[in-house]
Amino acid sequence: MKKYATILLLLLACTVEAQNVQLHYDLGHSLYDDLSARPSVTTTVEMFKPDRWGSNFFFIDLDYYSDGMAGAYWEISREISLANHNTWALHLEYDGGEATKQAVKSYAESSSRFQHAFLAGGAYNWASSDFLRTFSAQVLWKYYFKGQYRGAYNSVQFTGVWGVSFGCGLFTFSGYADLWYDPDVQGKWSFAAEPQIWFNVDALRGCKDVHLSLGSEVEVSNNFVYNDDGANNRFYAIPTVAAKWTF
Repeated sequence: MKKYATILLLLLACTVEAQNVQLHYDLGHSLYDDLSARPSVTTTVEMFKPDRWGSNFFFIDLDYYSDGMAGAYWEISREISLANHNTWALHLEYDGGEATKQAVKSYAESSSRFQHAFLAGGAYNWASSDFLRTFSAQVLWKYYFKGQYRGAYNSVQFTGVWGVSFGCGLFTFSGYADLWYDPDVQGKWSFAAEPQIWFNVDALRGCKDVHLSLGSEVEVSNNFVYNDDGANNRFYAIPTVAAKWTF
């Protein structure tokens, strides 16, 4: 599943609220023979809203085959400021979702629930004085509740989120990287990162408010993406062709 947390820190720096919808055409099934069951299309809905105590953020990923839905995944988080600014914050988060049997071939059931998780920890947020460069680092305790195929267990996750605007607002380079402990994978650690590059079409007309953006994302992962054999012990670099509308 994809994760799009990059808007969180970009908007945190500006202390405004916003929502966006993204459409991604995934090239994984064309580049890798063992990803033939990977859905081709993903839509993502994101929402960020700050308040006097911190901020709320969530995203929902919906994956599609040509004949219907392949799966859904969401994350929702709350950051509580630890001072009169958002530099240091307490981060609380829930992750969960579901995929069809076609998307995860190794499971005998008609579908598979992702083992849902709760995360808590600290976040450090930074922005340049002009808000064109942003960065966040999070250290989180991660608790997996009892799932379909294994019991509950504790984990840890390290997250980095960045955003850079350049070219007089024409381009945005953003992304995230996660590293977390997973006892079921090779080496006991999983990694996923999704750098994105966006061309902000409205900036061509000198508009400060960006609505339409065109670009690409590359999902870089190790011990994370499930292939046709039901294994998640490989490295992949999977690009997309994408469009985004910001409300």
